[in-house]
Amino acid sequence: MSARPGGLAGGSTHLQQRGRVKCVVWDLDNTVWDGILLEDTAVTVRPEIAEIIRLLDGRGILHSVASRNDPAIALERLGAAGLADYLLYPQIGWNPKSTAIRTVAESLSIGVDSIAFVDDQPFELAEVAHALPEVLGIDAASITAAVAQPAFEPRFITDESRQRREMYRSSQARDALEAEFEGTSEAFLATLGMRMRIAPAEPQDLARCEELTIRTNQLNATGRTYSYEELAALRTSPDHLLLVASLEDRFGSYGTIGLALVERRSRPWHLRLLLMSCRVVSRGVGTILLNHVMRLAAAAGAGLRADFVPTPRNRMMYIAYRFAGFVEVSSDGDTVVLETGLDRIQSQPSYVELVAIE
Repeated sequence: MSARPGGLAGGSTHLQQRGRVKCVVWDLDNTVWDGILLEDTAVTVRPEIAEIIRLLDGRGILHSVASRNDPAIALERLGAAGLADYLLYPQIGWNPKSTAIRTVAESLSIGVDSIAFVDDQPFELAEVAHALPEVLGIDAASITAAVAQPAFEPRFITDESRQRREMYRSSQARDALEAEFEGTSEAFLATLGMRMRIAPAEPQDLARCEELTIRTNQLNATGRTYSYEELAALRTSPDHLLLVASLEDRFGSYGTIGLALVERRSRPWHLRLLLMSCRVVSRGVGTILLNHVMRLAAAAGAGLRADFVPTPRNRMMYIAYRFAGFVEVSSDGDTVVLETGLDRIQSQPSYVELVAIE
Protein backbone atom coordinates (compact mmCIF):
# COMPACT_ATOMS: atom_id res chain seq x y z
CA MET A 1 0.00 0.00 0.00
CA SER A 2 1.46 3.36 -0.93
CA ALA A 3 1.71 6.23 1.51
CA ARG A 4 -0.74 9.06 1.38
CA PRO A 5 0.05 12.55 2.66
CA GLY A 6 -1.06 13.11 6.22
CA GLY A 7 -1.93 9.44 6.63
CA LEU A 8 -0.62 5.94 6.99
CA ALA A 9 1.24 3.42 4.88
CA GLY A 10 0.72 -0.06 6.20
CA GLY A 11 -2.96 -0.24 6.96
CA SER A 12 -5.05 1.58 9.54
CA THR A 13 -6.23 -1.77 10.97
CA HIS A 14 -2.75 -2.21 12.41
CA LEU A 15 -3.46 0.75 14.68
CA GLN A 16 -6.23 -1.27 16.34
CA GLN A 17 -3.83 -3.98 17.55
CA ARG A 18 -3.13 -2.97 21.13
CA GLY A 19 0.54 -2.76 21.96
CA ARG A 20 1.62 -3.81 18.47
CA VAL A 21 4.43 -1.25 18.15
CA LYS A 22 7.65 -2.16 19.96
CA CYS A 23 9.92 0.38 18.24
CA VAL A 24 9.47 3.67 16.38
CA VAL A 25 12.07 4.36 13.69
CA TRP A 26 12.32 8.07 12.95
CA ASP A 27 13.43 10.02 9.94
CA LEU A 28 15.26 13.21 10.99
CA ASP A 29 15.01 16.04 8.43
CA ASN A 30 11.61 17.75 8.64
CA THR A 31 10.45 14.99 10.96
CA VAL A 32 12.36 15.02 14.25
CA TRP A 33 13.61 18.51 13.52
CA ASP A 34 12.62 21.38 11.24
CA GLY A 35 14.88 21.84 8.26
CA ILE A 36 17.56 19.82 6.44
CA LEU A 37 20.73 19.22 8.43
CA LEU A 38 23.11 19.24 5.47
CA GLU A 39 21.84 22.67 4.52
CA ASP A 40 21.76 24.16 8.02
CA THR A 41 23.38 22.51 11.05
CA ALA A 42 21.37 24.76 13.36
CA VAL A 43 18.18 22.73 12.84
CA THR A 44 15.67 22.86 15.69
CA VAL A 45 14.17 19.71 17.20
CA ARG A 46 10.40 19.85 17.20
CA PRO A 47 9.26 20.04 20.85
CA GLU A 48 6.21 17.89 20.20
CA ILE A 49 8.40 15.12 18.74
CA ALA A 50 10.77 15.19 21.71
CA GLU A 51 7.71 14.94 23.97
CA ILE A 52 6.35 11.96 22.01
CA ILE A 53 9.70 10.16 22.17
CA ARG A 54 9.81 10.56 25.95
CA LEU A 55 6.15 9.59 26.33
CA LEU A 56 6.54 6.38 24.35
CA ASP A 57 9.82 5.56 26.08
CA GLY A 58 7.92 5.61 29.37
CA ARG A 59 5.51 3.05 27.90
CA GLY A 60 8.37 0.71 27.04
CA ILE A 61 8.38 1.54 23.33
CA LEU A 62 11.89 1.81 21.88
CA HIS A 63 13.21 4.35 19.38
CA SER A 64 15.72 4.38 16.56
CA VAL A 65 16.59 6.39 13.44
CA ALA A 66 16.66 5.80 9.68
CA SER A 67 18.04 8.96 8.09
CA ARG A 68 19.95 9.98 4.98
CA ASN A 69 22.54 12.20 6.66
CA ASP A 70 26.11 12.54 7.80
CA PRO A 71 26.28 10.29 10.91
CA ALA A 72 28.70 12.40 12.94
CA ILE A 73 26.80 15.65 12.41
CA ALA A 74 23.38 14.06 12.99
CA LEU A 75 24.42 12.30 16.19
CA GLU A 76 26.00 15.49 17.52
CA ARG A 77 22.78 17.37 16.90
CA LEU A 78 20.69 14.66 18.57
CA GLY A 79 23.04 14.68 21.53
CA ALA A 80 22.80 18.44 21.87
CA ALA A 81 19.01 18.12 21.89
CA GLY A 82 19.11 15.47 24.65
CA LEU A 83 17.69 12.73 22.42
CA ALA A 84 20.71 10.56 21.62
CA ASP A 85 20.27 8.31 24.67
CA TYR A 86 16.74 7.45 23.57
CA LEU A 87 17.84 6.10 20.18
CA LEU A 88 19.06 2.51 19.88
CA TYR A 89 21.13 1.35 16.91
CA PRO A 90 20.55 4.52 14.85
CA GLN A 91 21.02 3.98 11.12
CA ILE A 92 22.32 7.21 9.60
CA GLY A 93 23.85 7.04 6.13
CA TRP A 94 22.82 6.60 2.53
CA ASN A 95 21.24 3.15 2.35
CA PRO A 96 17.52 2.68 1.60
CA LYS A 97 15.28 3.27 4.58
CA SER A 98 13.99 -0.30 4.35
CA THR A 99 17.55 -1.60 4.77
CA ALA A 100 18.00 0.59 7.82
CA ILE A 101 14.76 -0.70 9.35
CA ARG A 102 15.78 -4.33 8.80
CA THR A 103 19.06 -3.62 10.58
CA VAL A 104 17.27 -2.04 13.53
CA ALA A 105 14.88 -5.00 13.81
CA GLU A 106 17.74 -7.50 13.71
CA SER A 107 19.76 -5.54 16.25
CA LEU A 108 16.81 -5.39 18.66
CA SER A 109 15.76 -9.02 17.96
CA ILE A 110 12.22 -7.97 17.09
CA GLY A 111 10.08 -8.51 14.01
CA VAL A 112 9.66 -5.78 11.42
CA ASP A 113 5.91 -6.13 11.98
CA SER A 114 6.39 -4.50 15.38
CA ILE A 115 8.05 -1.38 13.95
CA ALA A 116 6.47 1.97 13.10
CA PHE A 117 8.35 4.17 10.64
CA VAL A 118 7.80 7.94 10.66
CA ASP A 119 8.86 10.08 7.69
CA ASP A 120 7.70 13.26 5.98
CA GLN A 121 8.50 12.03 2.45
CA PRO A 122 5.88 9.98 0.54
CA PHE A 123 8.69 8.40 -1.50
CA GLU A 124 10.43 7.04 1.60
CA LEU A 125 7.18 5.74 3.07
CA ALA A 126 6.34 4.06 -0.24
CA GLU A 127 9.80 2.47 -0.52
CA VAL A 128 9.45 0.95 2.95
CA ALA A 129 5.84 -0.12 2.30
CA HIS A 130 6.97 -1.93 -0.85
CA ALA A 131 10.00 -3.65 0.70
CA LEU A 132 8.55 -4.25 4.19
CA PRO A 133 4.75 -4.20 4.03
CA GLU A 134 4.55 -5.38 7.65
CA VAL A 135 5.97 -2.07 8.88
CA LEU A 136 3.46 0.53 10.04
CA GLY A 137 4.28 3.63 7.98
CA ILE A 138 3.19 6.99 9.38
CA ASP A 139 3.41 10.37 7.74
CA ALA A 140 5.18 12.77 10.11
CA ALA A 141 2.18 15.11 9.98
CA SER A 142 0.00 12.38 11.51
CA ILE A 143 2.26 11.17 14.32
CA THR A 144 0.45 12.96 17.17
CA ALA A 145 -2.85 11.31 16.26
CA ALA A 146 -1.19 7.95 15.59
CA VAL A 147 0.43 7.59 19.02
CA ALA A 148 -2.97 7.94 20.65
CA GLN A 149 -4.11 4.72 18.94
CA PRO A 150 -4.12 1.24 20.55
CA ALA A 151 -0.99 0.09 18.66
CA PHE A 152 1.04 2.51 20.79
CA GLU A 153 -0.74 1.79 24.08
CA PRO A 154 0.16 -1.46 25.87
CA ARG A 155 -2.48 -2.60 28.30
CA PHE A 156 -0.02 -2.54 31.20
CA ILE A 157 3.05 -0.40 31.79
CA THR A 158 5.28 -2.40 34.10
CA ASP A 159 8.54 -1.51 35.82
CA GLU A 160 10.25 -3.59 33.13
CA SER A 161 8.52 -1.54 30.43
CA ARG A 162 9.98 1.64 31.88
CA GLN A 163 13.44 0.04 32.07
CA ARG A 164 13.36 -1.58 28.63
CA ARG A 165 15.62 0.96 26.95
CA GLU A 166 18.24 0.64 29.68
CA MET A 167 18.11 -3.14 29.35
CA TYR A 168 18.90 -2.77 25.66
CA ARG A 169 21.70 -0.34 26.51
CA SER A 170 23.18 -3.00 28.79
CA SER A 171 22.84 -5.49 25.94
CA GLN A 172 24.79 -3.16 23.67
CA ALA A 173 27.57 -3.04 26.27
CA ARG A 174 27.64 -6.84 26.41
CA ASP A 175 27.74 -7.07 22.62
CA ALA A 176 30.61 -4.60 22.44
CA LEU A 177 32.58 -6.57 25.02
CA GLU A 178 31.90 -9.83 23.18
CA ALA A 179 33.15 -8.33 19.91
CA GLU A 180 36.47 -7.59 21.59
CA PHE A 181 36.70 -10.91 23.45
CA GLU A 182 39.30 -13.39 22.26
CA GLY A 183 38.05 -16.88 22.93
CA THR A 184 35.09 -19.16 22.49
CA SER A 185 31.47 -18.12 22.92
CA GLU A 186 31.21 -20.33 26.01
CA ALA A 187 34.29 -18.70 27.53
CA PHE A 188 32.78 -15.26 26.99
CA LEU A 189 29.44 -16.28 28.50
CA ALA A 190 31.29 -17.57 31.55
CA THR A 191 32.61 -14.04 32.18
CA LEU A 192 29.09 -12.59 32.50
CA GLY A 193 28.19 -14.26 35.80
CA MET A 194 24.67 -15.12 34.67
CA ARG A 195 22.07 -16.11 37.25
CA MET A 196 18.62 -17.41 36.29
CA ARG A 197 15.75 -17.59 38.74
CA ILE A 198 12.71 -19.81 38.08
CA ALA A 199 9.74 -19.63 40.42
CA PRO A 200 5.96 -19.95 40.49
CA ALA A 201 4.34 -16.71 39.32
CA GLU A 202 3.30 -14.20 41.96
CA PRO A 203 0.48 -11.66 41.56
CA GLN A 204 2.99 -8.90 40.79
CA ASP A 205 4.32 -10.96 37.87
CA LEU A 206 1.05 -11.22 35.97
CA ALA A 207 1.14 -7.94 34.04
CA ARG A 208 4.61 -8.80 32.71
CA CYS A 209 3.45 -12.36 31.94
CA GLU A 210 0.60 -11.03 29.81
CA GLU A 211 3.03 -8.67 28.10
CA LEU A 212 5.40 -11.55 27.33
CA THR A 213 2.67 -13.60 25.65
CA ILE A 214 1.73 -10.59 23.51
CA ARG A 215 5.25 -9.44 22.61
CA THR A 216 7.06 -12.77 22.13
CA ASN A 217 6.65 -14.35 18.69
CA GLN A 218 9.86 -16.09 17.65
CA LEU A 219 10.41 -18.09 20.85
CA ASN A 220 6.77 -18.83 21.69
CA ALA A 221 5.92 -22.50 21.22
CA THR A 222 2.21 -21.93 20.57
CA GLY A 223 1.89 -18.24 19.74
CA ARG A 224 -1.10 -18.06 22.08
CA THR A 225 -1.65 -14.92 24.14
CA TYR A 226 -3.06 -14.96 27.66
CA SER A 227 -4.86 -12.12 29.38
CA TYR A 228 -4.05 -10.92 32.88
CA GLU A 229 -7.33 -12.43 34.08
CA GLU A 230 -6.61 -15.82 32.51
CA LEU A 231 -3.13 -15.89 34.01
CA ALA A 232 -4.48 -14.91 37.43
CA ALA A 233 -6.90 -17.86 37.35
CA LEU A 234 -4.22 -20.27 36.16
CA ARG A 235 -1.78 -19.09 38.83
CA THR A 236 -4.13 -20.18 41.62
CA SER A 237 -5.45 -23.31 39.88
CA PRO A 238 -4.41 -26.55 41.65
CA ASP A 239 -4.34 -28.22 38.22
CA HIS A 240 -1.77 -25.83 36.75
CA LEU A 241 1.73 -24.56 37.38
CA LEU A 242 2.66 -21.12 36.04
CA LEU A 243 6.41 -20.53 36.12
CA VAL A 244 8.34 -17.33 35.43
CA ALA A 245 12.05 -17.06 34.70
CA SER A 246 14.24 -14.00 35.19
CA LEU A 247 17.89 -13.44 34.33
CA GLU A 248 20.66 -11.14 35.52
CA ASP A 249 24.39 -10.80 35.01
CA ARG A 250 27.17 -8.45 36.03
CA PHE A 251 25.83 -5.77 33.66
CA GLY A 252 22.39 -5.80 35.28
CA SER A 253 18.98 -7.42 34.96
CA TYR A 254 17.37 -8.75 31.80
CA GLY A 255 14.07 -8.79 33.70
CA THR A 256 11.47 -11.52 33.32
CA ILE A 257 12.45 -13.44 30.20
CA GLY A 258 10.58 -16.75 30.29
CA LEU A 259 7.17 -18.23 30.97
CA ALA A 260 5.91 -21.82 31.21
CA LEU A 261 2.37 -23.08 31.81
CA VAL A 262 2.03 -26.73 32.86
CA GLU A 263 -1.28 -28.55 33.18
CA ARG A 264 -0.95 -31.18 35.95
CA ARG A 265 -4.46 -32.58 36.22
CA SER A 266 -3.58 -35.83 34.46
CA ARG A 267 -0.65 -38.04 33.56
CA PRO A 268 1.43 -37.19 31.63
CA TRP A 269 1.70 -33.51 32.50
CA HIS A 270 0.99 -31.18 29.57
CA LEU A 271 3.15 -28.13 28.79
CA ARG A 272 0.58 -25.76 27.31
CA LEU A 273 2.87 -22.75 26.85
CA LEU A 274 6.62 -22.23 26.71
CA LEU A 275 8.23 -18.95 25.67
CA MET A 276 11.49 -17.10 26.05
CA SER A 277 12.30 -13.49 25.30
CA CYS A 278 14.24 -13.00 22.07
CA ARG A 279 16.61 -10.72 23.98
CA VAL A 280 18.33 -13.72 25.59
CA VAL A 281 18.56 -16.09 22.63
CA SER A 282 22.27 -15.31 22.17
CA ARG A 283 23.02 -16.01 25.84
CA GLY A 284 22.63 -19.77 25.56
CA VAL A 285 19.90 -19.96 28.21
CA GLY A 286 16.96 -20.89 25.99
CA THR A 287 16.64 -24.51 27.15
CA ILE A 288 17.04 -24.00 30.91
CA LEU A 289 13.34 -23.39 31.59
CA LEU A 290 12.30 -26.41 29.52
CA ASN A 291 14.88 -28.57 31.31
CA HIS A 292 13.51 -27.40 34.66
CA VAL A 293 9.95 -28.38 33.73
CA MET A 294 11.23 -31.77 32.58
CA ARG A 295 12.98 -32.33 35.91
CA LEU A 296 9.81 -31.42 37.83
CA ALA A 297 7.76 -33.88 35.75
CA ALA A 298 10.37 -36.61 36.23
CA ALA A 299 10.42 -36.04 40.01
CA ALA A 300 6.62 -36.37 40.06
CA GLY A 301 6.77 -39.53 37.93
CA ALA A 302 4.36 -37.86 35.57
CA GLY A 303 5.87 -37.86 32.09
CA LEU A 304 5.53 -34.76 29.91
CA ARG A 305 3.77 -33.70 26.74
CA ALA A 306 3.97 -30.29 25.09
CA ASP A 307 1.89 -28.31 22.60
CA PHE A 308 3.54 -26.79 19.57
CA VAL A 309 1.73 -24.63 17.01
CA PRO A 310 3.91 -23.96 13.94
CA THR A 311 4.13 -20.34 12.83
CA PRO A 312 6.39 -18.70 10.23
CA ARG A 313 8.70 -17.49 13.02
CA ASN A 314 8.86 -20.04 15.85
CA ARG A 315 10.64 -23.01 14.26
CA MET A 316 13.49 -22.49 16.75
CA MET A 317 11.16 -23.67 19.51
CA TYR A 318 10.38 -26.87 17.63
CA ILE A 319 14.11 -27.53 17.25
CA ALA A 320 14.57 -26.93 21.00
CA TYR A 321 11.90 -29.52 21.76
CA ARG A 322 13.47 -32.06 19.42
CA PHE A 323 16.94 -31.57 20.92
CA ALA A 324 15.34 -32.14 24.33
CA GLY A 325 14.10 -35.55 23.18
CA PHE A 326 10.50 -34.73 22.31
CA VAL A 327 8.80 -36.59 19.44
CA GLU A 328 5.45 -36.01 17.76
CA VAL A 329 2.65 -38.23 19.08
CA SER A 330 -0.46 -36.59 17.64
CA SER A 331 -1.82 -33.59 15.79
CA ASP A 332 -5.11 -31.76 16.28
CA GLY A 333 -5.63 -29.12 13.64
CA ASP A 334 -2.79 -26.64 13.93
CA THR A 335 -1.53 -28.03 17.24
CA VAL A 336 1.19 -30.68 17.25
CA VAL A 337 1.51 -32.65 20.49
CA LEU A 338 5.03 -33.71 21.45
CA GLU A 339 6.10 -36.14 24.17
CA THR A 340 9.30 -37.14 25.91
CA GLY A 341 10.09 -40.10 28.10
CA LEU A 342 12.23 -37.96 30.44
CA ASP A 343 15.03 -40.50 30.23
CA ARG A 344 17.41 -37.88 28.86
CA ILE A 345 17.46 -34.37 30.28
CA GLN A 346 20.10 -32.00 28.97
CA SER A 347 22.74 -30.85 31.42
CA GLN A 348 22.72 -27.34 32.83
CA PRO A 349 25.06 -24.86 31.05
CA SER A 350 28.05 -24.45 33.34
CA TYR A 351 28.13 -20.69 32.88
CA VAL A 352 24.64 -20.10 34.37
CA GLU A 353 23.73 -20.36 38.04
CA LEU A 354 20.15 -21.63 38.39
CA VAL A 355 18.07 -20.67 41.40
CA ALA A 356 14.85 -22.71 41.39
CA ILE A 357 12.11 -21.81 43.85
CA GLU A 358 9.53 -24.47 44.65
